[in-house]
Amino acid sequence: MCGIVGCVTAGADAPRILIESLKRLEYRGYDSAGVAIIKDGAIETMREVGKLSNLESTLGNSGLMGGTGLGHTRWATHGRPTEVNAHPHRDGSGRIVVVHNGIIENFRELRKELQDAGHEFASDTDSEVIAHLVQSNFSGNLTEAVHASIQRLQGAYAIGVMHADEPELIVGARKDCPLVVGLGDGENFLASDVTAVMDQTTTVVYLDDGDIATIRRESVAIQNAQGEPVEFVPTKISWSLSQAERGGYPHFMLKEIHEQPTVISDTLLGRLDEEEGEVRLEELALSDDDIREIKRVNIIACGTSWHAGQVAKFYIEQFARIPVDVDYASELRYRSPVLEKGGLMIAISQSGETADTIAAMRMAREAGCSIVGVCNVIGSTIVRESDGTIMTHAGPEIGVASTKAFVSQLVALLLLSIKLGRVRGVLTKEDVQEHCRKIRHLPKAVESVLQTENHVRKVALKYVSAQDFLFIGRGVNYPIALEGALKLKEISYIHAEGYPAGEMKHGPIALLDEKLPVVAICTKSAIYDKIVTNVEEARVRDAKMIVIANAGDEDIKEVADDVIYVPEVDEFLSPIINVVPLQLLSYFVAHERGCDVDQPRNLAKSVTVE
Repeated sequence: MCGIVGCVTAGADAPRILIESLKRLEYRGYDSAGVAIIKDGAIETMREVGKLSNLESTLGNSGLMGGTGLGHTRWATHGRPTEVNAHPHRDGSGRIVVVHNGIIENFRELRKELQDAGHEFASDTDSEVIAHLVQSNFSGNLTEAVHASIQRLQGAYAIGVMHADEPELIVGARKDCPLVVGLGDGENFLASDVTAVMDQTTTVVYLDDGDIATIRRESVAIQNAQGEPVEFVPTKISWSLSQAERGGYPHFMLKEIHEQPTVISDTLLGRLDEEEGEVRLEELALSDDDIREIKRVNIIACGTSWHAGQVAKFYIEQFARIPVDVDYASELRYRSPVLEKGGLMIAISQSGETADTIAAMRMAREAGCSIVGVCNVIGSTIVRESDGTIMTHAGPEIGVASTKAFVSQLVALLLLSIKLGRVRGVLTKEDVQEHCRKIRHLPKAVESVLQTENHVRKVALKYVSAQDFLFIGRGVNYPIALEGALKLKEISYIHAEGYPAGEMKHGPIALLDEKLPVVAICTKSAIYDKIVTNVEEARVRDAKMIVIANAGDEDIKEVADDVIYVPEVDEFLSPIINVVPLQLLSYFVAHERGCDVDQPRNLAKSVTVE
């Protein structure tokens, strides 16, 4: 939700380091931003409402210098996005500052208790209570004060804390929100995400729930929730900094759409054994006997990842013949699901820190399910708490609206489905060999789609003034219609719905008129003729038809206003191809409408609270 960064350095360059780091965290929140710098035995703070550029301008004109500091970019939860509610927050003495990501569920009780004890609050936020709690517990040792304070907190948090009396110290702590420590040479860092510190170091330590990190310029110490020292193993990040920058594209989203051929190749790397007719998933941590005993699969996810789970339902039931349920994690955790020992739960999350998905995983763990995480971030909570993982290798995704992470999830879930089917005897060696040959052509097929970019832009220009869109698909491409609608509404703010094409007559057909564009996925499939019929039904009711079709399909032009062609692939691979023109269409519509493509309003990249 919010982005945190901190640094303890030898020089006086902390303000620049914090601003540059916050730029790579702005996807986590952009309602307001602020920094706190220790200088001459005091803490100076600067906070601005709106985009980070506002803070950067103010800070640049201030002349503020220092070696130790904290920074924050906010996505508002408690309290409107105002300067007084922006982080960092001070305690009553002004000697302690705190930055916080998450939600403190019992902040009202804590606030009243602290007010009764004489503390005066300046903001409407839940976060400010942390600073006052630390003040009330401080008796000379900041780590001990933080440890005592977090025992009182209910909810989710990642925090960074400084005290004016300790000019080379930051204390960090986490519960249900991501936090990493960056290890440098004579300097160390704290951040919500590794991308924030990659220009300073590529060696990081992922904190576990309950951990407290004491970060000094020359040392880092970590203790667990019980206050016991923790031996930590640093992780070397293989991403390059250039992977986290725009690389000449006008927006991260467009860059990430164009990275998808490489992302697919990276996700496939070392996993297809065509000669043996096998899929190699070394970190799956399920034996062949475990796989044969699976009676049911539960897939949990949120947002775009839920759409990937819906595609995976088709894959697993087709290739492995195992019944599959797909749930929004936020819904599953608040009902009484039937989760049984011997079942398999697949948890899908780009960040690996999605709060609802983690909570649902823990329910499944208590029920005795095996858990496989499909994730893009090494060391994230979902990776650490899963029995096995399938890493998607998409690299950092900065655009809030997911593109390449979604495609990499589809590829990873396809590989898992084939693996399950081969082990269970549903697929033969020859079947898998044939699938492997076809899958290897995916990167080139996506490159071919990307070459239609100029045509997609021309199509998008015709519909930028539309107020509503309908996306339709059938079979394995129905979830892709849902994803296309989600992308458009996320970044263009146009109301859009995804619907199964066969259900149009059960309601949505009433919406059709000359003002409503309909995007139909009409690539070749076992039910191609049926969806063409659905397109005809919409066209005769004057809807404007934008059709995704296979190259060479000339007949489709008779029922379409605009056609976007994609290469023909087997039906099971078509979702990976068909989503790309929908991503481009959404991007160009939003861009032409003047929307902030990378940072759509009210959204954050990593939803680490409910």
